[in-house]
Amino acid sequence: MRTLKYAILGLLNKEPMTGYDIAKEFSKDLGEFWNAKHSQIYPELKKLNTEGLITYEIQISGEILEKKMYSITENGKEAFLQWLKKEEPIEPTPKDVFRLRMYFSNHLDVSTRLHLLEHHLHQHQDRLEHLRKNMERYESIPPLESEHFGDYLVLDGAILRETVTIQWLENYISYCKK
Repeated sequence: MRTLKYAILGLLNKEPMTGYDIAKEFSKDLGEFWNAKHSQIYPELKKLNTEGLITYEIQISGEILEKKMYSITENGKEAFLQWLKKEEPIEPTPKDVFRLRMYFSNHLDVSTRLHLLEHHLHQHQDRLEHLRKNMERYESIPPLESEHFGDYLVLDGAILRETVTIQWLENYISYCKK
């Protein structure tokens, strides 16, 4: 499945965008749980256009600068909504290099293992702080119909995930210090 296809359709369903604008979205809110590079986005835009799911118009900026402004078509909206409604089986557990290393950490001395756990803990604490700062833009849960509800939902889940990971790390750091 080309998941990037649907991420781009979802962005264009909000508003028309250039390829550059789409790439910027992956460094903002979407970047908290999904990423894509320019080298992936532009070929996908070409495929979506060929499939009739998006269209573009060329806009002139200044004297010679051209940019393509992409918009979703009715077929694109229909494909996007079908994808949103589709029930998916749970995906396999994502690869986690740190956990793999901890699985084999019995080959390390305790001080090295402790150092790695503490370093990882600090990274997750920083990430949690970043997520909580993002959450400050919401005074309460947005209405279900709001375009902000999905962001809030994913952001809240990310905060819970980081909180539990921090608890897990703290448990084993304290165990290693015994």
